[in-house]
Amino acid sequence: MRETKHHVSLNGRPGGPQAAADETSRPPELRNWRARLVTRIIHVWFLLIRNMTLGVRAAAFDGDGRVFLVRHSYVPGWHMPGGGVERGETMGQALIKELSEEGNLELVDPPTLFAIYFNNRTSRRDHVAFYRCKVRQTAPKVPDSEIIDSGFFALDALPDGVTAATRRRLAELSGACAVSEHW
Repeated sequence: MRETKHHVSLNGRPGGPQAAADETSRPPELRNWRARLVTRIIHVWFLLIRNMTLGVRAAAFDGDGRVFLVRHSYVPGWHMPGGGVERGETMGQALIKELSEEGNLELVDPPTLFAIYFNNRTSRRDHVAFYRCKVRQTAPKVPDSEIIDSGFFALDALPDGVTAATRRRLAELSGACAVSEHW
C-alpha cells in the first residue's frame, strides 16, 4: 500500500518504522503485496473446502548431485518443486504430479520422506511433507503461466534469490543444522 508523506498508509493503517519492521519479519517471498494477496486468496479458498492444508516439496537431485529449483510467476524467489495434496490423492501421488508438472521430472528411485513441517509463516493450518529424491528430466521445462524459470544447480552455485526456506532445507539435508519443525 502507498503511504502519504505523514507515514499514514492509504488503507488507513499507520505506516512508518513499525510498519517497516512488520514487513521485514515476513519471509522475502511474502513481502510483495501481490504474493501476499494470491497466498491469502488461496488459503481462504482452502479454508472453505478443508480444515488443514497439506503440501509436498522435494529436494530433487539429478545424477550429478545438482538440485532442481523453480521460479513461480506469482511469488518471488527460487523454490524447490512442490504443491498441494488434493482430496483423494496420496502425498506420493502429489509429489509425482508436482515433479512432472513443474519440471518434467520423473523419479529414478523411491523418494525418501525427510521431514514434515508446520508452515505457520504462510498459514496456521499449513503443513509440508518434504522429500529427498533422485530424478531425471524427460524434457526441458518450457516456461508457462506458473513456472517462469527452472533448472538444476550445483549446491555451491545456487542462483541469486533462493528463498531462505529453501536454503534452510538444503542445510538440514546436508547435516549443517538441526531439522526444524517449522518450514
